[in-house]
Amino acid sequence: MKPNRQVIRLIILLWVCEAGSATGRFSVEEEMEVGSFVANVAKTLGLEVRELSGRGPRVLSEDNRQYLQLNLETGDLLLREKLDREDLCGPAEPCLLPFQILMEKPFQIIPVELRIEDINDHSPAFLETEMLLKIPENTPQGTLFSLKTAEDLDVGKNNIQNYTISPGSHFQVHTRSDSEGNKNPELVLHKVLDREEYPEIRLTLTALDGGYPPRSGTAEVRVVVMDINDNAPVFVQSRYEVQVPENSPIGSLVVTVSARDLDIGNNGQILYSIFHRSREISKTFEVNQKTGEVRIRKNLDFETIQLYEVDIEATDGGGLSGKCTVVVLVTDVNDNPPELTISSLMSPISENLPETMVAVFKTRDRDSGDNGKMVCFIEDDLPFILKPSLNNFYTLLTERALDRETRAVYNITITVMDLGTPRLKTEHNITVLVSDINDNPPVFTQTNYRLYLQENNSPALHIGSVSASDRDSGTNAKVTYSLMPSEFEDLSIFSDISINSDNGHVYILRSLDFEAIQTFQFTVKATDGGSPALSSQALVQVVVLDENDNSPFVLYPLHNGTAPCNDLVPRAAEPGYLVTKVVAVDRDSGQNSWLSYQLLKATDPGLFTMWAHNGEVCTARPISDKDNTKQRLLVMVKDNGEPPLSTAVTLNVLLVDGFSEPYVKLSDVPNDSTQDDSLTVHLIISLASISFLFLFSVILFIAMHLWRKKRGAGDNEHCSSNGPYANHLVDISHSGTLSQSYQYEICLTNRSGTNEFKFLKPIIPSVPPQVSKRESEEYPVFQNSANLG
Repeated sequence: MKPNRQVIRLIILLWVCEAGSATGRFSVEEEMEVGSFVANVAKTLGLEVRELSGRGPRVLSEDNRQYLQLNLETGDLLLREKLDREDLCGPAEPCLLPFQILMEKPFQIIPVELRIEDINDHSPAFLETEMLLKIPENTPQGTLFSLKTAEDLDVGKNNIQNYTISPGSHFQVHTRSDSEGNKNPELVLHKVLDREEYPEIRLTLTALDGGYPPRSGTAEVRVVVMDINDNAPVFVQSRYEVQVPENSPIGSLVVTVSARDLDIGNNGQILYSIFHRSREISKTFEVNQKTGEVRIRKNLDFETIQLYEVDIEATDGGGLSGKCTVVVLVTDVNDNPPELTISSLMSPISENLPETMVAVFKTRDRDSGDNGKMVCFIEDDLPFILKPSLNNFYTLLTERALDRETRAVYNITITVMDLGTPRLKTEHNITVLVSDINDNPPVFTQTNYRLYLQENNSPALHIGSVSASDRDSGTNAKVTYSLMPSEFEDLSIFSDISINSDNGHVYILRSLDFEAIQTFQFTVKATDGGSPALSSQALVQVVVLDENDNSPFVLYPLHNGTAPCNDLVPRAAEPGYLVTKVVAVDRDSGQNSWLSYQLLKATDPGLFTMWAHNGEVCTARPISDKDNTKQRLLVMVKDNGEPPLSTAVTLNVLLVDGFSEPYVKLSDVPNDSTQDDSLTVHLIISLASISFLFLFSVILFIAMHLWRKKRGAGDNEHCSSNGPYANHLVDISHSGTLSQSYQYEICLTNRSGTNEFKFLKPIIPSVPPQVSKRESEEYPVFQNSANLG
């Protein structure tokens, strides 16, 4: 049932549009109060009130004055202001006020006419309250004399219907209707006049309208009885027709009328005047009493009045008169530019929509003919089209879907031009805004970002930024950033990465170690604030830059082992003989891991040389018998970082006669260590010379040393001094990670066939031994530092 009802209503609407005045006409009496009921539009159109309201109805009038208003809650059409029929239509009948009902959804224009019914609110009025008639006394009974008419602004039955006159002893009044339906009074001579009896008769002429109750107006008629004048003036033409352009200046000659009178003297002198003078005629035209020239008194307007009928009366000196009619046709000139009225404007309109109605407007030209024909157009380079509709209505439509990102504002000039000469035009500018929809995802400035980070960074460090922009506007262009793990990356790294969702700043939350991780990557997602939200992604690679934070690590010899490592060199070795090779690595990279080797100290500095780039230790000269059997070398391994870090390692080299000797392992000879401590002894002696307290310490040391010698005599069964190597003391003070100085005795046992060293218990940890001058010069003290950097 519901689809059938909709079809029926559509048929009714179409029928209302085409039926014209039959069904699209309402009526209302003039002078009704504001808010008075006119009609129910919903019932007239066969719509429910809710359906009528949903279609967006609007009431449009011809002259842009809103006489009516539509109550969308009830569908009632109400008066918005009082209507004066005489002001709106003048003498025209019927008085029709055209207007349109505009439906926006769907678009439809329904032409309607409002008929304003006249009420009897005006009384008849004579423009001249006294009329003078000169009637010869020999005038025959039944002669008619035209009287000046009264004017009533009402129309129809409320207009003048009858005239009466009193007293009625000599005259009666006859009411005659002309071709236009106007009532004109004529005075009829009922009884022959006698000038000697009644030289002057005064009558009262009353005009009555047909209203209820009737209204009336009066004028006095003064009849002067004259002597005989038997010839009345006669016009050359009884009807004059002239065309006058509406732009004729004031004072322009319209026509010259002429009348003749066969009488002579005073009875033959003619005076011209306008007869049946209405207010409009009196304001518009004037006639020269003597010459009969009719001229314009005010500007003519074709759009207001197109035709005037002016009655001219010629009266001679005897009181006789004749009449003619001058028909003035006002011709149109193109003096009115076209008018354009915007009825509906939809702005802003959403982008990406197909053909959409933007505006509804109406054009009007008050001229006629070609002067009133119009053409309407807009600029050619705009994506809009004009579509004409009924009653000079136009709709402005989008030609295609608009793109706000390409153009957000359109300034459209609508031009209406008539076809008159010269052509007049009117331009109206409207601004159409294009509203945004979320049709553009954020776009990163780069598809791949590479950020660099120095290792050992401080926590919560800003390491770089990503940036994305969105061509949309408002909320649709607000970009937020978030992290997305890469499918190839360890997810644990994302607990250490943070991104500011508002500006795309990337932060590292903890300190990174280049040696643990050199590079990692993740995906940043940029999401806009639209609905639905659009997003895009960019890959971010973080490269950790190395910092020189690792000292070289010596793989060979293992200086931190439990037993020293000794290298054997035959005394017969030639110069350039490869003694050993220091092998070291650095956990850093790049130039921070480039290592160089340097021989810092040696028992005999001239005996050995070292290659700076590969760590090889070679003999620099032939070995002599005078060279000490045990050679200690202090090697520094340094990287190429900034600042450089280094590590020192001690090499023990034994000069042997052959590799088959059975005493390659040192025995525990406590007094061999005195040779290595000569430098310490010299330092103590130097300090003792400065301080008395130090001198006392030296004396105590000598006493302790003598006691140790006696004690060592009983230990010869464990460590013999008869071997080829003397006892030595090794000072490792301030080396490695030990917090204080220790001295160890080493000796080479004659019961061992290896070249290993054996470290024994410390002897007097804080007091260095005193050695001879020769031993001090041959065996300087070495420092073994794990990190000299």
